[in-house]
Formats: sequence, C-alpha cells, structure tokens
Amino acid sequence: MEYKLPFRQYHKALMKNKLMGLSCPRCGAVTCPPQMSCRSCTAYDLEITELSGRGKITTFTVITVAPEGRESEAPYIVVLVELEEGPWIMGNLYDMDPSRADLSLIGRQVELGCRVYPGDRYSDGPMARPAFRFADH
Repeated sequence: MEYKLPFRQYHKALMKNKLMGLSCPRCGAVTCPPQMSCRSCTAYDLEITELSGRGKITTFTVITVAPEGRESEAPYIVVLVELEEGPWIMGNLYDMDPSRADLSLIGRQVELGCRVYPGDRYSDGPMARPAFRFADH
C-alpha cells in the first residue's frame, strides 16, 4: 500500500508555505502531518487537502538546550497548535522573544509561516518545519 501523501510531497508543499493534510470521506476527520490511515477511523481512502494553517496554541515549551545541529537557534519556542480543521501539529513560534513566553500564549490565534533550516548530519539537506506567528499582528 502506498502513502496517499508521502512525506517528500508534504515537505515540498511546506517549503512553499502550504500545509497539506489528508481528509477522510468516511468520517470527515483531517490528518496532519500525513499518515497512512485516518487518525480517527483508520480508513485508507483519504483525499489530499490544503489546510488553512490557522489555529490556536494549546500548549508550548521554551527550548533552551537545542538538539545537535540546532544549537545556534536556542532559545526558541515550540508550540502545539490545534488547527481550525481539527488536527494538532507542532511548530516553532517565531513571533515572540522566548524570554517573554508565559501562560498568556495558551489560546492565542496563530497562522502558519514556514521556516527552512539548514540540514544537519541526520538529514539529506535543508528541512522545512511548521512555524507560526500571531494572527492578530
């Protein structure tokens, strides 16, 4: 069985500031990042869909000790965002100084903006990651 939306295609879209997901015609759930089956009913007959990239922050953490290859980025904020379409995805919040992060972030509306980072020894080149900014700017 083949992935309906392979990671390479998802990544290529993300590099163009587009967030792709999979919608399930059976139950209506939206899955993002892409998986083999529906996150809700496990159906395989999914359809590729472009997501709005808008949502609200449900939780966050400030990274002060970055993983290997990202040391120059620390400190930075990682947020878990509930998208308007339903799925929750993680990404960086680049619209705020990490030293000012507090519980007022919870519930804030954000929108997607992609960031491309140089590859490290574990990747095969530059990688796009979901990154968010406040929608009310």
